[in-house]
Amino acid sequence: MALVTDSTAHLDGREVDDYGISVVPTQVTVGSTTYTDGDPEVTRLVTDSLRRGEHVRTSRPSPMEFLAGYTAAARTGCSAAVSIHLSGDLSGTHDAARLGAVQAPLPVAVVDSRQVGMGLGFAVLAAADAARRGADAAEVVELARARAAAAETFLYVDSLDYLRRGGRIRLAQAVVGSALPSRPILQVRDGRVTPCAKVRTGARAMAELERLALNSAGIRSVEVAVHHLGAPILAGELAARLGRRVRRLVRIVVREAASGIGAHVGPGMVSVVVSPTDVD
Repeated sequence: MALVTDSTAHLDGREVDDYGISVVPTQVTVGSTTYTDGDPEVTRLVTDSLRRGEHVRTSRPSPMEFLAGYTAAARTGCSAAVSIHLSGDLSGTHDAARLGAVQAPLPVAVVDSRQVGMGLGFAVLAAADAARRGADAAEVVELARARAAAAETFLYVDSLDYLRRGGRIRLAQAVVGSALPSRPILQVRDGRVTPCAKVRTGARAMAELERLALNSAGIRSVEVAVHHLGAPILAGELAARLGRRVRRLVRIVVREAASGIGAHVGPGMVSVVVSPTDVD
């Protein structure tokens, strides 16, 4: 069975190679030049461009790119594919995968994870592990959906401007209506980025992310990811604290946001993904 995802899953090269996962990249355009998402050098370029106020935009992979991936899987002898992607409310990637699957030479189950980042990535890895252990396509799909649905993603952004420009957030007046300076804490809820809380300083934002992550984890067995864009020290410190305080931590990873996500959240973003491993 073939496992396919997109670059917003933030899988590292070792994970991709170990499970033989096919990753279809999104595209990011800076000025008039288009780059492939997933390259750390491109992420740095995008981060610097955003800080300079330059126009950065992203685009989904085409259906033909997905079709090429499915066709390659069939040629290697795979009899089915499961294609798991970021929330369809945040990108047209899921739709492109579904359109590519229509012409695929093997059955393809396309899954809208309703997640992003390692909220998607942990689900893909769990699905890949299940497939390796002999699960059929229906079982792999069910597990991927369950892991993604159980995950919680919280994020802090320095500015809502990047999300607002891309239409990725439905702003609540409670977040943006105050006359006093505030730092928004957001969450991914039912596949959409929505307001969660607001704090006055960056330090309090990190403390709130930690509190939310600990409450989410509770006494469950969990995998945790800390994402950031151009904020490695903040992300590393938060990960270290969570590593000491989460009760039943399976593993914790720190990963910089890829350019396809970074363009929409802006420099200084820090997020936490809590993904329970025991799901029905």
